[in-house]
Amino acid sequence: MKALYLDCASGISGNMFLGACIQAGVPEKYLKSELEKLNLHDEWHIDISDEIKNGIGAVYVDVKLLKNFEPEHIQNTPNIRKIHRLEHAGHVHRTMKDIRKTIDNSDLNENVKSIALKIFSVIAAAEGKVHQRPPETVTFHEIGAIDSIVDIVGCAICLDYLEIKKIFVSKINTGSGFVKCAHGLMPVPAPATAELLQGFKTYSFGAEKELTTPTGAAIVNALAEYSANLPENFSSEKIGYGAGTLNLEIPNVLRVYCGEIDGEKKRSFVKLEANIDDMNPQIFGYLYDKLFAAGALDVWTTGIFMKKNRPAQMLSVLIDDEKKSACAKIIFEETTTIGLRVTKVDERIEASRKSARVLTDYGEVKCKVSAYDGKIVSISPEYEDCRRLAEEKNVPLKAVWQDALIKQNERLG
Repeated sequence: MKALYLDCASGISGNMFLGACIQAGVPEKYLKSELEKLNLHDEWHIDISDEIKNGIGAVYVDVKLLKNFEPEHIQNTPNIRKIHRLEHAGHVHRTMKDIRKTIDNSDLNENVKSIALKIFSVIAAAEGKVHQRPPETVTFHEIGAIDSIVDIVGCAICLDYLEIKKIFVSKINTGSGFVKCAHGLMPVPAPATAELLQGFKTYSFGAEKELTTPTGAAIVNALAEYSANLPENFSSEKIGYGAGTLNLEIPNVLRVYCGEIDGEKKRSFVKLEANIDDMNPQIFGYLYDKLFAAGALDVWTTGIFMKKNRPAQMLSVLIDDEKKSACAKIIFEETTTIGLRVTKVDERIEASRKSARVLTDYGEVKCKVSAYDGKIVSISPEYEDCRRLAEEKNVPLKAVWQDALIKQNERLG
């Protein structure tokens, strides 16, 4: 099971979480293209850069309001435009109902929507308790601003991309002193932050500053459970550092360990092989389908020559070790072979893969986007979608394929 461990020695905020996830493997272009599905891209711009915090290399994410942005209801009310610009400087005070509608109406996948709304729901409950109002009617100020919305939805996109199922969090450094909020100066942690961190271990060290923001506290409250140290059954595979805005005596970074949890054993692979020289070749297509349906990771055939210079096919099937019996049974039942070679495979290195749809000049095509080490390495349009559109529009299949590839590349920059 994929898991994260959040080391909050310098607190946690939404942009620190995003930066750590990017360094842990989420491609920048993928994150930006998914955030555009919020359909709020005319309100914000995101800058991502590498920074050094007390000698530690980290990724800094900065979500900025576009200077010329004015909400529609402000544009349509000329009498309050000047007041709005002077007093609110572009911040839109959204309610939980507004945010839910924005997320529900977006093109984000259902898992991303679910994670984002879960985080916003705990914020609404905390703000509602502080201000003694029903959660759905709470008017967010800092949290309702576009930068916090992008941070929270971005968090959900990262967790979905990394396929995280479990999150653990260390003792949390909240900082100390006072912070300026929409309602004036507030003690650190701010009231909503304090409400969200109930049940978690907290402390204050290193700065009279707000080190844990309401957004960071909400991520912890909604998704994490406390663990003083890395759990014993946590196997770390990668570490990411997300930079905060402040320059402190301590490194202002969130350290995120990305790995496996629950004592899940390391995957073991085997390759089944058989030489076949006496079978109708038409059967291979049917065999492939059955093996993939049974869980085969890859199936291929290689032309070979056997005894008496007889042409044949070597069937190769790569599988998880636990699928060995099921796939062997299929091969014996569906082919003419009477024996299989079994070879252990030490490791299989995989690029992460996500499906993304793109609108071409001929219609919608699903593309497979693959990334490795935080960078997109391959984009491949789905053959069946391209074939269907080529037949429907009576155009060459390669024209649909190339248009899908061009459009997806443009979308991802």
